[in-house]
Amino acid sequence: MTKTQRQHRISEIISEHSVSTAAQIVSLLESEGVNATQATVTRDLQDIGAVKMRDAEGKRRIQLSTPTPTGSAPLDHLRRMMGEWATSIENSGHLVIVRTPPGCAHVVASALDRSAMSGVLGTVAGDDTILVVAKENYGGPALAENLRRLAGVESRKGKK
Repeated sequence: MTKTQRQHRISEIISEHSVSTAAQIVSLLESEGVNATQATVTRDLQDIGAVKMRDAEGKRRIQLSTPTPTGSAPLDHLRRMMGEWATSIENSGHLVIVRTPPGCAHVVASALDRSAMSGVLGTVAGDDTILVVAKENYGGPALAENLRRLAGVESRKGKK
């Protein structure tokens, strides 16, 4: 099975089943005789624009986001992701650190990457932390403040 075929099948699985982890998708693929690692499926999910969202019952579920004609995620999608998952946002120079609950950083980083938000040079996501690099002419403090506004999160500066 080619990468494109696998990604297409993953899209179908997401549409047909209520899945909340890449491991569940790996198991479903294995039941169809398709071998893929969890890391491969995670990369495939990012490639096809899948995001973790809450369904109508409030359960976390992987879903396909709706792409815009420009290929960028709309600002309201980024606002929802930041509002739901960002717990703190701080900066040091041109670097901004966004903290999330464990396992959620990639969701927010993907939304940031696809948003084409001005001031964002790029992101690197771990499990619960995102490193956002601000563009030189934009600056970390301004970017951090914009992200805080989007997320509805206050700065920890001055708090003990």
